[in-house]
Amino acid sequence: MGANRSSKEAWFSKLNELLDEYESIFVVNIDNVTSQQMHQIRQALRGEATVLMGKNTMVRRALRQVIAERPEFERLMPFVRGNVGFVFTSSDLKDVRTKILDNRVAAPARAGAYAPVDIFVPAGNTGMEPGKTSFFQALGVPTKIARGTIEIVSDVKVVEAGNRVGTSEATLLNLLNISPFTYGMTVVQIFSNGNVFGSDVLDVSEEELVGRFVSGIQQVACVSLALNYPTLASVMHSLVNSYKNVLAISLGTEYEFEGSAKLKEMLANPEAFAAVAAAAAPAAQADAPAAEEAKAEEPAEESDDDMGFGLFD
Repeated sequence: MGANRSSKEAWFSKLNELLDEYESIFVVNIDNVTSQQMHQIRQALRGEATVLMGKNTMVRRALRQVIAERPEFERLMPFVRGNVGFVFTSSDLKDVRTKILDNRVAAPARAGAYAPVDIFVPAGNTGMEPGKTSFFQALGVPTKIARGTIEIVSDVKVVEAGNRVGTSEATLLNLLNISPFTYGMTVVQIFSNGNVFGSDVLDVSEEELVGRFVSGIQQVACVSLALNYPTLASVMHSLVNSYKNVLAISLGTEYEFEGSAKLKEMLANPEAFAAVAAAAAPAAQADAPAAEEAKAEEPAEESDDDMGFGLFD
């Protein structure tokens, strides 16, 4: 009994140290995770994260003691249920999640287990003798006998995602050496800087974040301009619109300033500016081939200077 109490006290102390040391916590589900997988995950996360497992009653008790001083950890309480554990880290969350999910292993179908994905039997020769066609007939899998063996004519879905695997389906899949399931740690929730969110948030790219931010600024600017209420998002647009209004007033009156002088001149004598633009266009076109020829001649001049010898010949 004393050893048990001391081990619990050591576990509580360990949890408190990890809560103080690390910024983020992954709540992970460990259903069907083997001890070998746990060992591999710990090795993959060494130096970047720490895995801590414990009974849910102990976890809740420890969190209640911490909540008095750090109330943000109360947000973890609803997720301490089922077969879960914790991964503590201060490293990049995407990298840590990738290493957690990479350590998944294929597993055979078991009768009574729920299928997380649709399970198909692929078309092709099975190498099985004709006497085992009853398995295929029971599941409605079209077959034919080719060269003394059973051949599946087309791909067939034998189990739909979310349904239980039947005994016949499990037997057939095992006979065909099909392991449709993968087992490993899955991320339930992420706690970081006092916030709790799903792991799918990490799938949002930086480009998408920037795009959403820019879109939000544009919407704020539109609302501000419509309400004639100045904000940081709309001030630049307001200045440009005001400048356009000043130009319009200057063009409609005798008032003139440096910005409107050239515009007034263009409106008063448009033919002169059109002639200047027409004369500048051929000159620009004539200069372009000359520049291209000069660029083409530069490598030839360099090769003449080398006389066919390298620097160290």
